[in-house]
Amino acid sequence: MAEKTRYADSELQEFRELIQQKLEKAKEDYEVLKSAITLSGSNDTQDTSPTFKVLEEGAATLSKEEAGRLAQRQQKFIQHLQAALVRIENKTYGICRETGKLISKERLRAVPHATLSMEAKSRQ
Repeated sequence: MAEKTRYADSELQEFRELIQQKLEKAKEDYEVLKSAITLSGSNDTQDTSPTFKVLEEGAATLSKEEAGRLAQRQQKFIQHLQAALVRIENKTYGICRETGKLISKERLRAVPHATLSMEAKSRQ
């Protein structure tokens, strides 16, 4: 029996649904982080006396920086998920970019935007 070179359309549909769910959640999380950075809808020290503002400024800056880093990571994750959807449309999803073999379903369920098989990843 010949080795499979790509996933069947029904399998790709299963992965598409998984990725779309993760993408929806990732976009929601990104919006939360973005609003934390811009302080929209928050009751922080900007609407109180200057004394509290001085005391809280350091913590707020650190909080914004951390939210910014998390938002960047989230945005990158969203881009990877969107790229995975493109690979599904092109029917190249699930094919390792180094070995050319199929990435295991277990790996794709855990990391749906993976482009490397465990074999190729462990060689890195």
